[in-house]
Amino acid sequence: MQGKTTNGLMRHLRDTHGITIGGSAHKQKLLNMGYYHGYKGYRFVRNKNNKIAYSHFDEVVAIYEYDSKIKSLLYSNIMLIETALKNYTLERLVQIGPVDFEYIFTNLLNDYKKHPVGSKDYHKKMKSRLDLRNKIYSTISYNFSDNKAVIQHFFHKNEPIPLWAIFEVISLGNFGFFIQCLNLDTRILIAKDLGVHSTSHNQNGRILEDIIFLIKDLRNAIAHNGVVFDCRFSKADASARLKEYLQHTTHINNITFNSIVDYMVIVMFLLKKLGSSKTELKKLVRKFVNESESLRGKIPVPVYTSIMGSDFRNKTTALERYI
Repeated sequence: MQGKTTNGLMRHLRDTHGITIGGSAHKQKLLNMGYYHGYKGYRFVRNKNNKIAYSHFDEVVAIYEYDSKIKSLLYSNIMLIETALKNYTLERLVQIGPVDFEYIFTNLLNDYKKHPVGSKDYHKKMKSRLDLRNKIYSTISYNFSDNKAVIQHFFHKNEPIPLWAIFEVISLGNFGFFIQCLNLDTRILIAKDLGVHSTSHNQNGRILEDIIFLIKDLRNAIAHNGVVFDCRFSKADASARLKEYLQHTTHINNITFNSIVDYMVIVMFLLKKLGSSKTELKKLVRKFVNESESLRGKIPVPVYTSIMGSDFRNKTTALERYI
């Protein structure tokens, strides 16, 4: 199969897609962003049927650069959140008892016990618990083979691998399953430590796992340079209790996680809970607003609205008040 040169791809964009593109500057931009990872990844909003009616290549570049800036803005903060959530969990578990995995598996990862033996829920929760153990053992095995020093150290000393070392190598998603399998009392203690427990939103200590399962897709998209501007990374709907809780706590209406501003809300919410200063948070929100307003001036208004939502300004104003 004969591929296209960059000049050929530029002709293809002009002739097939009706996009004005030409000259060395556009050629350089297309080379830098890539036709397949760049243009093809940014030609629609959320799904391939919702194509953006570009008329000029500068509009493609504007969305591509906005996406890159948002990932840069969020990267260090989302990594901080992941590390902090694991450390808060460790801090609580250390206070309860030994932190080797076998002890915790037997004594704390036992949410299944609240259901009658043999019931459907008992079987479901037990399977989740066993699946978690298999995933953790598989991750340990992989990291041992991959010469991960923190794992090899304990194997060579013939010592149990402590939970802190396991948390260093498991994914955020598997950490979410870990929280999910903890018993009710332990989940609530950790949620209280983080300041996210509420008795008025039917949480049952589940709010932390809701948060983790929501942000893991954003975290993975940022870490692996996926597209984030239109939230296509989201693999599952946020729970109703999480959306209601965030709306009640932040006084921001219509949080749906269909636009990137809603993910900015939960990142700000978590950073505030983790002790970030008002100055730091306001600076971050201002950068986000400035980049978003800059994009507004570079693409057609209907396209901007389909990306950011019609209530972008209301949400960011309310977010600044919350901070």
